[in-house]
Amino acid sequence: METNPPVANPVMPEKWLRNYLPMWIGQAVSLLGSALVQFALVWYLTEKTGSAGVLATATFVALIPGVLIGPFAGALVDRWNRKRTMIFSDLGVTLATLGLVVLFAGGWIETWHIYVVLFIRSLSGTFQGPAMSASTSLMVPKEHFSRLSGINQALYGVINIVSPPAGALLLEVLPMQGVLAVDIVTAALAIALLLFLVTVPQPARDDQASATTPRQILTDVRTGLRYVAGWPGILMLMISASLINMLATPAFTLLPLLVTKHFGLGARELAWTDSAFGIGVVAGGLLLGVWGGFRRKISTSLAGILGMGVGIIFLGLVNQQAFWTALIFLGLVGLTNALANGPLGALMQTLIPPEMQGRIFTITGSLSTAAAPIGMLFAAPIADRLGIQAWYLVAGAMCLLIGVFGFLNRHVATLDDQLPGGRLKTDAEQTSAQPLS
Repeated sequence: METNPPVANPVMPEKWLRNYLPMWIGQAVSLLGSALVQFALVWYLTEKTGSAGVLATATFVALIPGVLIGPFAGALVDRWNRKRTMIFSDLGVTLATLGLVVLFAGGWIETWHIYVVLFIRSLSGTFQGPAMSASTSLMVPKEHFSRLSGINQALYGVINIVSPPAGALLLEVLPMQGVLAVDIVTAALAIALLLFLVTVPQPARDDQASATTPRQILTDVRTGLRYVAGWPGILMLMISASLINMLATPAFTLLPLLVTKHFGLGARELAWTDSAFGIGVVAGGLLLGVWGGFRRKISTSLAGILGMGVGIIFLGLVNQQAFWTALIFLGLVGLTNALANGPLGALMQTLIPPEMQGRIFTITGSLSTAAAPIGMLFAAPIADRLGIQAWYLVAGAMCLLIGVFGFLNRHVATLDDQLPGGRLKTDAEQTSAQPLS
C-alpha cells in the first residue's frame, strides 16, 4: 500500500471542521450499521442454535484479531496511507457482509460462515479504529481533543441504546439479508465521504523510505513496545486501563444474573439496565463535550475511574427490592465511564507522536481486550462461591484503588505536563504550550 508524501508538521487548516466532519459522519453511520448487524447475527445464532458454546465461540473469534494481530496492525497503520487504510477496512467489511447476504438469500448459510465474517469484521476494525484515531490528531486542533472525545463517547452511548431495538424492528420487517444490506449501505456511505470529501495528512517518519517487510514490521512493533516501556506514565496508564477492563467487563457480563437471580426480574428489566448505562454514557459524553473536563485531562479520567468504582460498589450493595436504585447507579457508572475514557483518548493523541500512534493505540487495545477473559476466570468462581454481588464489591474497590493510585503516582498524575518519553516540561515549555486567547 502506497503512502502519501509525509507531512512533518501538518498545518491545521482554519476550517478544519469542514474536512474532518465528513469523515466523522461517515464513520458514525458505519458504526451504527455495524451495531445493527452485530445484534442481528447474535440473535440469529441465539435463535437457531440456543447454544452458549456457539455464542462463546463467536465472541472468541471476534476477539482474536485485536489480541493477536493488533500490534502488527498498528505498525502497518503507522506506515500505510491512513485514508486508504480506512477505506479498505470499510471495504473489507462491505465485501464480507455482502457474502453473508448471498448465503442467506440462497439458503446456504452455516454457523461457520458467520464465524468467518465476524473474524473479518473484527480484523478490519483492528486497522480502521487506530487509523481513524491517529488521523484525528493531525486533523483536529489539540484544544478540541477532549470535547471531541466526549462527543464520541455520547455517540457510542446513543448507538448502544438505539441499535438493539432498531435491529429487532428491522428483523421483524426484513429478512436477514435485508438487515445485512443496511450495513453495506452505511459502509458505502463512509467510503464515499472519505474518498471524495476528506484529506487525511500523513505523519513524517525517519524510516519512511524503508521497505515494509515482515522483519521491518517486527522491528516497528519492538520499537513501539520499547517506547511504552521507557515511558513510566504511559506504561502505568496502559496497565491501569487493562486492569479496569478486566474488572468491569465481567461486571457487565454478570448483569443478566444480577437481574434474574438477585432482583428476581426478567428480560424487560435487563433491557432497562442496558438503557440506563447507555443514557449515562450519553450524558457523560455530552457533559465532556460541553465542559471539556479539568485542565489536566488525566485528572478528569482519574475522577471518572473513582466514580465508576463508587457506582459499581453500590451495585454490589443494593438490596433485592431496590432495582430502580440499581438503575441510577448503572447510569452513574455509564456517565463516569465516559468521563474516564474520553480524556484518555485525547491525552494519548496529544502525547504520542503521530508517527507512533497506530502502534501505541493497538498495543493498548490488545492489552485491554486480552484482560477481559482473564477477569472472567476470577469473576465466575467468586460469583459462584460468594454471590453475584461479591464481584461488584471487588471490582468497585479495585477501581477506587486504581483511581487513588493514579492521583498519588507522580508519573501518572503529571502526564499532561510531560513531553514524549516522560520528561516533565519546564515552566517555560508549559507557558509556551498554552493556547493563545
